Formats: sequence, C-alpha cells, structure tokens
Amino acid sequence: MLEITISDLAFGGMGIGKIPTPQGDFAVFVENAIPGQRVRAVVTKTDKRYAECRLEEVLERSPEEVEIPYQPIPGAPYATWPIHLQRAAKQRSAMELYRRIGKVNDIDSLFDEYLESPLEWHYRNKMEYSFSVIRYDLSTRQEIDDFALGFKHRGTWWMVENLDKDSGLLDAQVENAMPVIREWCISTGMAAWHPPKRIGFFRYLVVRKSVARNQVLMNLVTSDQEVGRFDVKGFESLCSDLFGERLAGLIHTINPDTGDRVDPLNGSTHVLRGQNFIEEEILGLRFEVKMTSFFQTNPSSAALVYQKVIDYVQLSGRQPGVILDLFCGTGTITQLLSKHTGEEVAGVDIVESAISDARRNADRNGIQSVRFHAADVGRFLLEHPEYQNRISVIVLDPPRAGIAPKTLRKVIGMGAPRIVYVSCNPSTQARDTEQLAEAGYKMRKISFVDQFPHTAHLEAVAIFERQEA
Repeated sequence: MLEITISDLAFGGMGIGKIPTPQGDFAVFVENAIPGQRVRAVVTKTDKRYAECRLEEVLERSPEEVEIPYQPIPGAPYATWPIHLQRAAKQRSAMELYRRIGKVNDIDSLFDEYLESPLEWHYRNKMEYSFSVIRYDLSTRQEIDDFALGFKHRGTWWMVENLDKDSGLLDAQVENAMPVIREWCISTGMAAWHPPKRIGFFRYLVVRKSVARNQVLMNLVTSDQEVGRFDVKGFESLCSDLFGERLAGLIHTINPDTGDRVDPLNGSTHVLRGQNFIEEEILGLRFEVKMTSFFQTNPSSAALVYQKVIDYVQLSGRQPGVILDLFCGTGTITQLLSKHTGEEVAGVDIVESAISDARRNADRNGIQSVRFHAADVGRFLLEHPEYQNRISVIVLDPPRAGIAPKTLRKVIGMGAPRIVYVSCNPSTQARDTEQLAEAGYKMRKISFVDQFPHTAHLEAVAIFERQEA
C-alpha cells in the first residue's frame, strides 16, 4: 500500500507519481487517478523501473477538481475534472503513444484535429446495472450485506455501489428511478445475486436509449431460481408507470448460467411489453438496434467518427475502385460510405449474425449498392477473387485488442493504395502503425474523437497511403 501524489497522466487513465530513490525517481502508475490528487493505492505489478497500482482511495482531491450535480461512479473517474483539462491530457498522452510506440516522429505535423463529443453529459445510449447482496457503502467505505442495484465497485466483481441518482452518463429519468426499482425488487422478497456463491434471483438491469426517438429499451436479467414466484405483471406495471410512452420495450431474460455475463449461453428471452429493439439515426440513416446488437455507445460522437472516415476515404489522390470495409459489424460505416460516395462498397465480418443485421439495415435504408460477406478477413480474397486488384481503399475498424499481426499482414497483402484505420484504442493503432510503415504505408493524417468524456478512452481515425518504391 502506497500513499502518493499524482503529478501527470499517461495514456489509458494511468496517473503518474514519483518516488525519489538514490538511483533517481521511481515511477508509480495509478489507474484512474487525476494529477494533483493525493491517493492511497495498492501495488499490483512491479518492475525495476516502475510499479502499477490499483486506486484504493483519494485522500486529497486535486485543486483542479470541481463539484458536479451527479453521483460519482466508478465508470467516470474524470467526472470532477474540468472537460478542457481532460481533453488536453488525453490528446497529449495519445500523441506521445505514436511517437514512442509507432515511431511517428512527425506526428505533430500529421495531426488533423481533436473532435469533441457534442454532449458532455448524458451521452451514453447503453448502460448495464448490476444486482448484488454485497454492497459497498460509499459513506463508510465498507462492505456490507444488503440488496444493491447499481455499478460494481472499482476493482471488484462481487460488490455493488447503489445508484441513488443520475450519474450524468445515460438518462436522468432512468437513473433517478433506480431507487424506486430497487425498492420494488426488495418488496418481492426475492434475493439479489450473490456473486461468490452464484445464487439468487435478480442479476442485471440493462438499458438502451434511442437518442433519435427519446425512448428506452429495458432488459431485466434474472436467474431461473424460483422464477415462477416472480411477479412479471407487477414489474411490467412498474416500468410502464415510471416511463410511460418512452418505454419502447421491456424484456425479461432468464439466465441459468452462473458465469458473470448478461447474455446467457443457455436461457430464454421474453418480450413483456412493446418490441425487442429501438431505432437510432446517424447521418441520415436509420438503424434497428437490439439489446444484444453492437452499436456505438455515443451516437452523436460516432457521427463525427463516421464523417471523418468518409472525408479520409474521399481525400484527393485516390484512384477509383472498390471500398472494402473490414470488421464491418452491423454495416454502419459500409452503408454511410455507399450513401456519401456513390461507389461500390463491400462489408466483411466473420460474425454471421452481424452480417444478417447489416443486410436488414441496408434494406431498411434503401441502400442497394453494398455487398456484405460473412467471411474471415484473412481469407477474404481467396474466397472472393472477384475483388482482386480492384480495391482502392480499405477501411479498418477492429475490436479494442486491435488487429493480430498475421491478419494485418494479410490486409497489407490486399494491396490497397489507401487504408483508413479507425481505432477505439490508440495504443494498438500506434503499434500497428510501425508494421504498416515497414510495409510501405505512411501515415498521412490522424484525428482524435472524444467519444467518452470523463473517461480515459479516446477514438483515433488515421489515413495511411502506400508509398511508391
């Protein structure tokens, strides 16, 4: 256990403190700590040059922190840090990643712009709330036996902090109703989930919000233990009274699996009221979003990401040809590129259900000039030789872990003159930048998009062009 003052911020939300030694300063990285704070932290990893720590308690607030009218939650560690300081720190630390990991020494001249989230608060369209019989009391900082509904306490999987009012991230009406929902669940006499023992009834409450329609879709996830006792009609009536016409749909998922996951491997889902999806709009296109669909969490900011992709695809100097959208998911970028460029676009993803959703959404939007393929990215050209030597741009939007080096080599082997790379994790994009450079692809421009205010996360959009030998 250490007590240390945080002096700077590294990318990924690691506050930096320093301990003087005869050999020089020893660096200590504390997750989710803000410069200026005095914190108590537990060492989780050590090296000759540094230590990594888990934040246990903020002993003294930073002089830069401000009061906010929302309940602080573990998922928004920077909420009390003024937004302009968040943005400056995230941009500075991200730029350093490309210098240090990607070997992009001229990153300052290549930097295009930092796009701020249009909404500073209430920007999220999905949130997952957990039930537990083990509650972390925010006032006493102790673990107690109780019925809890809210967010898991930072660094734990078994302990939940009650959400008693709006956190400022999802929807004020929904989150202000959490105490009412919690009290109704308690009144049923049925237990909240006990994570260590893996018994109990109430497990999760998942909420999706449609910004375009101002509606919510709710999913109550329970175990199958004594499910026959559950007052389904009573819960439906409660949610109807709380949200009225805003309630687009109410779902009950019975999850008999004891693992810590919302979506059951073996279970059942029942629509209690309304429908099992909401509708969202981005840049003039409509999307049907189910509870389990992947969809950008901040739609207003996602529109900025997509517009930047379109701009980079259409940047001068490109020869005509097919635009290939790899890791396309439900086809959002694919459809937008088709609509805004008028060119032939193909979307590729290995998840067949995502491709089915993509085709359905394209039909809803009346977009006929796209083709979707459920295929492995690495084998795509072997299975679809009709695209050989016709690809003018590849758009990459991989998962947070980035692209496996072997897969990236296959992408490079497709020979596209231009690659537009979208990343929700600049550290992995910086890593891939070096491999792209070795293959002859030079970064031309890069932009950052702040999709998640009050967190360390930052989205990056970069354009790479193949240099002639």
